[in-house]
Amino acid sequence: MTVLFDIIASVGLWGAVLRIATPLIFGTLGALLCERAGVLNLGIEGIMTFGAMIGWLSVYHGADLWTGLLIAAIAGGVFGLLHSGLTVTLGLSQHVAGLGVTLFASSFSYYVFRLIVPTAGTPPTIVPFQPIAIPGLSTLPFIGPAFFTQTAPTYLAILIALMMAYILFRTPLGLAIRMTGENPHAAEAQGINPMKVRYGAVIAGSALMGMGGAFLTLSAFNSFFPTMVQGRGWICIALVVFSSWRPGRALFGALLFAFFDAFQLRLQTVVEGVPYQMFLMTPYILSIVALAVMARRARVPQALMQPYRRGER
Repeated sequence: MTVLFDIIASVGLWGAVLRIATPLIFGTLGALLCERAGVLNLGIEGIMTFGAMIGWLSVYHGADLWTGLLIAAIAGGVFGLLHSGLTVTLGLSQHVAGLGVTLFASSFSYYVFRLIVPTAGTPPTIVPFQPIAIPGLSTLPFIGPAFFTQTAPTYLAILIALMMAYILFRTPLGLAIRMTGENPHAAEAQGINPMKVRYGAVIAGSALMGMGGAFLTLSAFNSFFPTMVQGRGWICIALVVFSSWRPGRALFGALLFAFFDAFQLRLQTVVEGVPYQMFLMTPYILSIVALAVMARRARVPQALMQPYRRGER
Protein backbone atom coordinates (compact mmCIF):
# COMPACT_ATOMS: atom_id res chain seq x y z
CA MET A 1 0.00 0.00 0.00
CA THR A 2 2.89 2.35 0.76
CA VAL A 3 4.27 1.82 -2.74
CA LEU A 4 0.91 2.60 -4.31
CA PHE A 5 0.53 5.75 -2.23
CA ASP A 6 4.03 6.89 -3.16
CA ILE A 7 3.23 6.46 -6.86
CA ILE A 8 -0.06 8.33 -6.60
CA ALA A 9 1.52 11.12 -4.56
CA SER A 10 4.38 11.67 -7.02
CA VAL A 11 4.49 14.85 -9.10
CA GLY A 12 5.85 12.90 -12.06
CA LEU A 13 2.74 10.72 -12.29
CA TRP A 14 0.34 13.64 -12.59
CA GLY A 15 2.55 15.47 -15.05
CA ALA A 16 2.62 12.32 -17.18
CA VAL A 17 -1.19 12.04 -16.96
CA LEU A 18 -1.62 15.37 -18.74
CA ARG A 19 0.96 14.48 -21.39
CA ILE A 20 -0.61 11.09 -22.11
CA ALA A 21 -4.11 12.59 -22.10
CA THR A 22 -3.41 15.39 -24.58
CA PRO A 23 -3.67 13.40 -27.86
CA LEU A 24 -6.73 11.65 -26.43
CA ILE A 25 -8.35 14.99 -25.65
CA PHE A 26 -7.81 16.24 -29.21
CA GLY A 27 -9.02 12.97 -30.75
CA THR A 28 -12.02 12.54 -28.46
CA LEU A 29 -13.20 16.11 -29.00
CA GLY A 30 -12.86 15.63 -32.76
CA ALA A 31 -14.85 12.39 -32.75
CA LEU A 32 -17.44 13.93 -30.40
CA LEU A 33 -17.98 16.89 -32.72
CA CYS A 34 -18.50 14.58 -35.70
CA GLU A 35 -20.96 12.39 -33.84
CA ARG A 36 -22.89 15.32 -32.40
CA ALA A 37 -23.69 16.21 -36.02
CA GLY A 38 -24.72 12.61 -36.78
CA VAL A 39 -21.57 11.24 -38.45
CA LEU A 40 -19.45 8.41 -37.03
CA ASN A 41 -15.82 8.98 -38.03
CA LEU A 42 -13.86 5.74 -37.78
CA GLY A 43 -11.12 7.33 -39.84
CA ILE A 44 -9.65 8.73 -36.64
CA GLU A 45 -6.81 6.21 -36.29
CA GLY A 46 -5.52 6.91 -39.79
CA ILE A 47 -6.07 10.67 -39.50
CA MET A 48 -4.06 10.79 -36.28
CA THR A 49 -1.28 8.77 -37.92
CA PHE A 50 -1.15 11.08 -40.92
CA GLY A 51 -1.28 14.15 -38.66
CA ALA A 52 1.68 12.79 -36.71
CA MET A 53 3.63 12.18 -39.91
CA ILE A 54 2.86 15.42 -41.76
CA GLY A 55 3.39 17.58 -38.67
CA TRP A 56 6.80 16.03 -38.07
CA LEU A 57 7.69 16.18 -41.77
CA SER A 58 6.81 19.88 -41.98
CA VAL A 59 9.02 20.78 -39.03
CA TYR A 60 11.79 18.48 -40.25
CA HIS A 61 11.85 20.47 -43.50
CA GLY A 62 12.08 23.83 -41.80
CA ALA A 63 8.61 24.87 -40.60
CA ASP A 64 8.17 26.06 -37.04
CA LEU A 65 6.30 23.90 -34.55
CA TRP A 66 3.03 25.88 -34.67
CA THR A 67 3.04 25.73 -38.47
CA GLY A 68 3.56 21.97 -38.25
CA LEU A 69 0.57 21.70 -35.92
CA LEU A 70 -1.50 23.84 -38.30
CA ILE A 71 -0.50 21.73 -41.30
CA ALA A 72 -1.52 18.59 -39.40
CA ALA A 73 -4.90 20.19 -38.68
CA ILE A 74 -5.36 21.09 -42.36
CA ALA A 75 -4.40 17.56 -43.43
CA GLY A 76 -6.92 16.15 -40.96
CA GLY A 77 -9.55 18.49 -42.38
CA VAL A 78 -8.83 17.21 -45.89
CA PHE A 79 -9.45 13.63 -44.78
CA GLY A 80 -12.59 14.89 -43.04
CA LEU A 81 -13.70 16.37 -46.35
CA LEU A 82 -13.13 12.97 -47.99
CA HIS A 83 -15.11 11.21 -45.27
CA SER A 84 -17.91 13.78 -45.57
CA GLY A 85 -18.10 13.30 -49.32
CA LEU A 86 -18.49 9.55 -48.89
CA THR A 87 -20.96 9.60 -46.00
CA VAL A 88 -22.85 12.90 -46.18
CA THR A 89 -23.11 13.45 -49.94
CA LEU A 90 -23.11 9.85 -51.18
CA GLY A 91 -24.75 8.38 -48.07
CA LEU A 92 -22.37 5.41 -47.89
CA SER A 93 -21.93 3.31 -44.76
CA GLN A 94 -20.16 5.40 -42.16
CA HIS A 95 -18.48 2.30 -40.75
CA VAL A 96 -17.05 1.19 -44.09
CA ALA A 97 -16.07 4.69 -45.20
CA GLY A 98 -14.35 5.42 -41.89
CA LEU A 99 -12.36 2.19 -41.94
CA GLY A 100 -11.42 2.94 -45.55
CA VAL A 101 -10.13 6.37 -44.55
CA THR A 102 -8.11 4.81 -41.71
CA LEU A 103 -6.51 2.23 -44.01
CA PHE A 104 -5.77 4.81 -46.71
CA ALA A 105 -4.40 7.47 -44.35
CA SER A 106 -2.24 4.99 -42.41
CA SER A 107 -0.82 3.41 -45.56
CA PHE A 108 -0.25 6.78 -47.22
CA SER A 109 1.57 8.00 -44.11
CA TYR A 110 3.96 5.05 -44.24
CA TYR A 111 4.47 5.51 -47.99
CA VAL A 112 5.33 9.21 -47.69
CA PHE A 113 7.56 8.54 -44.68
CA ARG A 114 9.54 5.93 -46.62
CA LEU A 115 9.89 8.30 -49.55
CA ILE A 116 11.47 10.88 -47.26
CA VAL A 117 13.41 8.46 -45.02
CA PRO A 118 14.04 5.41 -47.23
CA THR A 119 16.83 3.60 -45.41
CA ALA A 120 17.48 5.18 -42.01
CA GLY A 121 17.29 2.67 -39.18
CA THR A 122 16.65 5.46 -36.69
CA PRO A 123 14.20 8.18 -37.79
CA PRO A 124 15.58 11.74 -37.88
CA THR A 125 14.60 13.92 -34.97
CA ILE A 126 13.37 17.48 -34.49
CA VAL A 127 13.34 19.87 -31.55
CA PRO A 128 9.84 19.47 -30.05
CA PHE A 129 7.70 21.85 -28.01
CA GLN A 130 9.29 22.62 -24.65
CA PRO A 131 7.41 22.81 -21.34
CA ILE A 132 6.11 26.26 -20.42
CA ALA A 133 6.02 27.25 -16.77
CA ILE A 134 3.00 29.48 -16.15
CA PRO A 135 4.12 32.40 -13.94
CA GLY A 136 2.62 32.33 -10.49
CA LEU A 137 1.07 28.89 -10.92
CA SER A 138 4.08 26.71 -11.71
CA THR A 139 5.58 27.51 -8.30
CA LEU A 140 2.59 26.21 -6.34
CA PRO A 141 3.40 23.14 -4.22
CA PHE A 142 2.75 19.83 -5.99
CA ILE A 143 0.15 21.03 -8.52
CA GLY A 144 2.47 23.66 -9.94
CA PRO A 145 5.15 21.39 -11.44
CA ALA A 146 2.55 18.71 -12.25
CA PHE A 147 -0.09 20.75 -14.09
CA PHE A 148 1.43 24.11 -14.97
CA THR A 149 4.72 23.12 -16.61
CA GLN A 150 3.29 21.45 -19.70
CA THR A 151 3.86 22.14 -23.38
CA ALA A 152 1.67 24.64 -25.24
CA PRO A 153 -0.45 22.03 -27.12
CA THR A 154 -1.58 20.57 -23.78
CA TYR A 155 -2.90 23.93 -22.65
CA LEU A 156 -4.49 24.36 -26.09
CA ALA A 157 -6.28 21.00 -25.84
CA ILE A 158 -7.82 21.89 -22.48
CA LEU A 159 -8.85 25.33 -23.78
CA ILE A 160 -10.51 23.74 -26.84
CA ALA A 161 -12.44 21.35 -24.56
CA LEU A 162 -13.81 24.29 -22.57
CA MET A 163 -14.61 26.27 -25.71
CA MET A 164 -16.39 23.31 -27.31
CA ALA A 165 -18.52 22.81 -24.21
CA TYR A 166 -19.56 26.46 -24.38
CA ILE A 167 -20.20 26.44 -28.13
CA LEU A 168 -22.23 23.23 -28.15
CA PHE A 169 -24.53 24.17 -25.28
CA ARG A 170 -24.54 27.96 -25.21
CA THR A 171 -24.55 29.18 -28.82
CA PRO A 172 -26.85 28.97 -31.88
CA LEU A 173 -24.09 27.14 -33.76
CA GLY A 174 -23.97 24.46 -31.09
CA LEU A 175 -27.75 24.14 -31.17
CA ALA A 176 -27.62 23.67 -34.94
CA ILE A 177 -25.00 20.94 -34.60
CA ARG A 178 -26.93 19.11 -31.90
CA MET A 179 -30.22 19.45 -33.76
CA THR A 180 -28.63 18.04 -36.91
CA GLY A 181 -27.40 15.04 -34.94
CA GLU A 182 -30.81 14.48 -33.35
CA ASN A 183 -33.27 15.29 -36.16
CA PRO A 184 -31.86 16.79 -39.37
CA HIS A 185 -35.35 17.19 -40.87
CA ALA A 186 -36.42 19.33 -37.91
CA ALA A 187 -33.21 21.31 -38.34
CA GLU A 188 -34.02 21.85 -42.01
CA ALA A 189 -37.49 23.08 -41.06
CA GLN A 190 -35.80 25.76 -38.93
CA GLY A 191 -33.76 26.99 -41.89
CA ILE A 192 -30.60 25.03 -41.09
CA ASN A 193 -28.78 23.16 -43.86
CA PRO A 194 -27.94 19.76 -42.28
CA MET A 195 -25.56 18.89 -45.11
CA LYS A 196 -23.41 21.97 -44.48
CA VAL A 197 -23.51 21.44 -40.73
CA ARG A 198 -22.35 17.84 -41.08
CA TYR A 199 -19.61 18.81 -43.50
CA GLY A 200 -18.38 21.55 -41.19
CA ALA A 201 -18.48 19.35 -38.08
CA VAL A 202 -16.65 16.44 -39.71
CA ILE A 203 -13.97 18.67 -41.23
CA ALA A 204 -13.41 20.54 -37.95
CA GLY A 205 -13.49 17.32 -35.94
CA SER A 206 -10.98 15.66 -38.27
CA ALA A 207 -8.71 18.70 -37.96
CA LEU A 208 -8.66 18.14 -34.18
CA MET A 209 -7.79 14.48 -34.78
CA GLY A 210 -4.85 15.54 -36.95
CA MET A 211 -3.65 17.84 -34.16
CA GLY A 212 -3.88 14.96 -31.71
CA GLY A 213 -1.59 12.90 -33.91
CA ALA A 214 0.79 15.82 -34.40
CA PHE A 215 1.15 16.19 -30.63
CA LEU A 216 2.87 12.81 -30.54
CA THR A 217 5.66 13.87 -32.91
CA LEU A 218 5.89 17.58 -32.04
CA SER A 219 5.61 17.41 -28.26
CA ALA A 220 5.52 13.94 -26.71
CA PHE A 221 8.34 12.61 -28.93
CA ASN A 222 10.64 14.14 -31.51
CA SER A 223 10.39 11.74 -34.45
CA PHE A 224 7.84 9.68 -36.35
CA PHE A 225 7.34 5.95 -36.70
CA PRO A 226 4.27 4.42 -38.41
CA THR A 227 2.86 2.56 -35.40
CA MET A 228 3.17 5.38 -32.87
CA VAL A 229 -0.59 6.09 -32.57
CA GLN A 230 -1.02 2.56 -31.17
CA GLY A 231 -4.80 2.42 -31.07
CA ARG A 232 -5.35 5.81 -29.47
CA GLY A 233 -7.96 6.57 -32.12
CA TRP A 234 -10.11 3.63 -31.07
CA ILE A 235 -9.76 4.66 -27.43
CA CYS A 236 -11.09 8.09 -28.43
CA ILE A 237 -14.16 6.51 -30.04
CA ALA A 238 -14.84 4.65 -26.79
CA LEU A 239 -14.28 7.81 -24.73
CA VAL A 240 -16.98 9.61 -26.71
CA VAL A 241 -19.50 7.03 -25.52
CA PHE A 242 -18.05 7.19 -22.00
CA SER A 243 -18.55 10.96 -22.01
CA SER A 244 -22.18 10.74 -23.18
CA TRP A 245 -21.19 13.11 -25.99
CA ARG A 246 -20.29 15.95 -23.60
CA PRO A 247 -16.91 17.75 -23.90
CA GLY A 248 -16.44 18.15 -20.14
CA ARG A 249 -16.89 14.46 -19.53
CA ALA A 250 -14.69 13.71 -22.55
CA LEU A 251 -11.90 15.68 -20.90
CA PHE A 252 -12.41 13.74 -17.68
CA GLY A 253 -12.47 10.41 -19.55
CA ALA A 254 -9.20 11.18 -21.34
CA LEU A 255 -7.54 12.10 -18.04
CA LEU A 256 -8.90 8.95 -16.40
CA PHE A 257 -7.50 6.66 -19.10
CA ALA A 258 -4.20 8.56 -19.00
CA PHE A 259 -4.05 8.05 -15.23
CA PHE A 260 -4.50 4.30 -15.63
CA ASP A 261 -1.78 4.24 -18.29
CA ALA A 262 0.72 6.38 -16.37
CA PHE A 263 0.05 4.39 -13.19
CA GLN A 264 0.71 1.01 -14.79
CA LEU A 265 3.98 2.26 -16.29
CA ARG A 266 5.26 3.16 -12.82
CA LEU A 267 3.84 0.02 -11.28
CA GLN A 268 5.98 -2.08 -13.63
CA THR A 269 9.12 -0.68 -12.03
CA VAL A 270 8.21 -1.63 -8.46
CA VAL A 271 6.34 -4.94 -8.82
CA GLU A 272 8.46 -7.93 -9.73
CA GLY A 273 7.48 -11.37 -10.96
CA VAL A 274 4.46 -10.21 -12.97
CA PRO A 275 4.63 -10.25 -16.81
CA TYR A 276 4.66 -6.69 -18.14
CA GLN A 277 1.79 -7.55 -20.49
CA MET A 278 -0.48 -7.76 -17.44
CA PHE A 279 0.30 -4.14 -16.63
CA LEU A 280 -0.22 -3.07 -20.23
CA MET A 281 -3.69 -4.63 -20.15
CA THR A 282 -4.72 -2.76 -17.02
CA PRO A 283 -5.76 0.65 -18.46
CA TYR A 284 -7.76 -1.02 -21.23
CA ILE A 285 -9.55 -3.40 -18.87
CA LEU A 286 -10.42 -0.59 -16.48
CA SER A 287 -11.56 1.56 -19.40
CA ILE A 288 -13.85 -1.22 -20.63
CA VAL A 289 -15.37 -1.50 -17.16
CA ALA A 290 -15.86 2.26 -16.93
CA LEU A 291 -17.32 2.33 -20.44
CA ALA A 292 -19.76 -0.47 -19.63
CA VAL A 293 -20.97 1.41 -16.57
CA MET A 294 -21.31 4.80 -18.25
CA ALA A 295 -22.70 3.54 -21.57
CA ARG A 296 -25.86 2.26 -19.87
CA ARG A 297 -26.81 5.86 -19.12
CA ALA A 298 -25.52 7.42 -22.33
CA ARG A 299 -28.01 9.02 -24.70
CA VAL A 300 -26.92 8.49 -28.29
CA PRO A 301 -27.67 11.26 -30.84
CA GLN A 302 -30.79 9.96 -32.56
CA ALA A 303 -29.60 10.58 -36.12
CA LEU A 304 -26.11 9.18 -35.62
CA MET A 305 -25.07 7.05 -38.63
CA GLN A 306 -28.30 7.85 -40.44
CA PRO A 307 -27.81 9.26 -43.98
CA TYR A 308 -29.70 12.47 -44.63
CA ARG A 309 -31.63 13.16 -47.82
CA ARG A 310 -33.40 16.45 -48.30
CA GLY A 311 -37.17 15.95 -48.29
CA GLU A 312 -37.03 12.32 -47.14
CA ARG A 313 -38.22 11.13 -43.74
